[in-house]
Amino acid sequence: MLVTGASRRMVIGAAVARRLVADGAGVMLHSWSTYDAEQPWRADPGSPEDLVEELRAAGGRVEHLAADLSDPNAPASLVETTYRAFGRLDVVVANHARSSSQSLEQLSATEIDFSYAVNVRATLLLLQAFARRHDGRRGGRVVLFTSGQYHGAMPDELPYIATKAALRELTPSLAVHLMPRGITVNCINPGPNDTGYADPGAIAALAERSPGGRWSTPVDTANLIAWLVSDEAEWVTGQTIASDGGWSSR
Repeated sequence: MLVTGASRRMVIGAAVARRLVADGAGVMLHSWSTYDAEQPWRADPGSPEDLVEELRAAGGRVEHLAADLSDPNAPASLVETTYRAFGRLDVVVANHARSSSQSLEQLSATEIDFSYAVNVRATLLLLQAFARRHDGRRGGRVVLFTSGQYHGAMPDELPYIATKAALRELTPSLAVHLMPRGITVNCINPGPNDTGYADPGAIAALAERSPGGRWSTPVDTANLIAWLVSDEAEWVTGQTIASDGGWSSR
């Protein structure tokens, strides 16, 4: 299994890797800590190497590759590296994302292009490489990620929501195309998710508005993914599923 976007130990990618390893899967972790180092939340010191050690100590077969997914050659290289390490690849969890805060007045062509390169182009090329290598056996799984832009306005994050909307709209077409090959494609909206970027005041304010009384957690998302990649979910494809404790249904 390949899980992208696992640069920090408290993010969704790390939680997904922990759950998949606990379920007995071999996992290739992808990271790009250079991006996190440039963000307000900063990179996680020692991660993802510490995460790899943690998972191996738990008995998991885990490998790691750092790659800049703005490089158009990186997605295919990531797939090939996974095949060399494990001999097969059945599941791709495309969790990576570039997030940027730009309103209409702040927009730049550079950021728009960069966001599309990482969030959309890299995801499509990753799936292309995966589909080319997949042998058609049952159990092929792809999980994409969107955000909450289709439930409420996010005017200060235009490059991000434009690309996340694209992934949501791509999901049905990719699912129809790949289902005959034994590959399902689904998309997750993880809701407001506590991955360390929000301050305590924001966390408390949102929790008060949430039907579930709290933020989503990476573990909540990992639990859904564990089911979507299981044999039980072989007839579920082309869906966008919100795992947010009712946040998007308010």
